[in-house]
Amino acid sequence: MKNACDIIHSLQNRPQFSKLSRFTCIDKIRSSFSSPLQKMIKFSYIKNNTLFFVLNHPGAKQEFDNNIQSIKSALKFVQPQECKALNITDIKAFVTHTPTVRTAPAQIKEPQTYPERSSGEFKITTEDEKLRGVLESIQNIIKEKHES
Repeated sequence: MKNACDIIHSLQNRPQFSKLSRFTCIDKIRSSFSSPLQKMIKFSYIKNNTLFFVLNHPGAKQEFDNNIQSIKSALKFVQPQECKALNITDIKAFVTHTPTVRTAPAQIKEPQTYPERSSGEFKITTEDEKLRGVLESIQNIIKEKHES
């Protein structure tokens, strides 16, 4: 009886899932980097037998450039098992300047309502007719809210 690792391994070796082996190869190479450098890698991909690392900070690019020769020589001598089928000839890195958009889940906030505490019983002592009309309409609204 096959265990889960055997089933996953047999699925990864099928032609329709050939891209899965690319991703496992990239993850294996990425795991050989230092932890701070791993956190600064946005994503990576393989194109024309070149492994590209897209970094999110120029400092990461500088650190990557300082270590790239040792990375290349290490991969020439000891290539991970996952990368045997891929012919990676070069490794390059560049910095992307597109901001990462982090969208918060859409939360529609209901307006907070409070119960009406006024009963609408107040004197209107203004002389202006327009203002008196506005105050009377406010008084009527408050009375309606108080009753319900």
